[in-house]
Amino acid sequence: MVKRAEYLSTGSAIYEESFRIIRAETDLSRFPDDVARAVVRMVHAAGDTSIAEEVGFTPGVVAAANAALRRGAPILCDASMVATGIIASRLPADNEVVCLIKDPRLATIAEEQGITKTMAAVDLWLPRLDGAVVAIGNAPTALFRLLEVVAQSGVRPAAVIGIPVGFVGAAESKRALADSGLRLEHLVVHGRRGGSAMTVAAVNAIASIDELTNTSRQNP
Repeated sequence: MVKRAEYLSTGSAIYEESFRIIRAETDLSRFPDDVARAVVRMVHAAGDTSIAEEVGFTPGVVAAANAALRRGAPILCDASMVATGIIASRLPADNEVVCLIKDPRLATIAEEQGITKTMAAVDLWLPRLDGAVVAIGNAPTALFRLLEVVAQSGVRPAAVIGIPVGFVGAAESKRALADSGLRLEHLVVHGRRGGSAMTVAAVNAIASIDELTNTSRQNP
């Protein structure tokens, strides 16, 4: 008979121990409390406490994104994986989650302009972009295009969760956001790492913060 290994076997115990370990092993001292909540969730999604060392942010990003969601702002996503990972029950105002990557117009626009479909999708965001929360977890070109659209149009999102992943353009696009001079509220993970899971984790954490108590409705 095979001896059963000892391990936690209830969801609540695993959940609590996971976040105890994250908080014990992650230096969160440089983050405001609300940003730290998002970072903890990002670390959990990545399974890597060193992610926190690469996080770049503006101090007001979580407050700005949370307030925008409470006003009913949409969340504009670059990828289906980001859009489907956002938990609707945590959104404070039944917010619309928008991902246009399957829009049939994109292939034609991309071919005509010599751009990626994710860039073309950002162009189609423009009527909804003002005051929106932008969540980019896959495509560096979407983040580059967003900066161009904001600079050219003057239309500003409330906050940008910009965490694209990859070897080509990911690090550069996040640095461009941080250094753009557009003064956009933002949350990034500098370097090549990122992805949909971390982006979704940040958005869900931000959406869960209670406006009055500044605490999360989902602990910890």
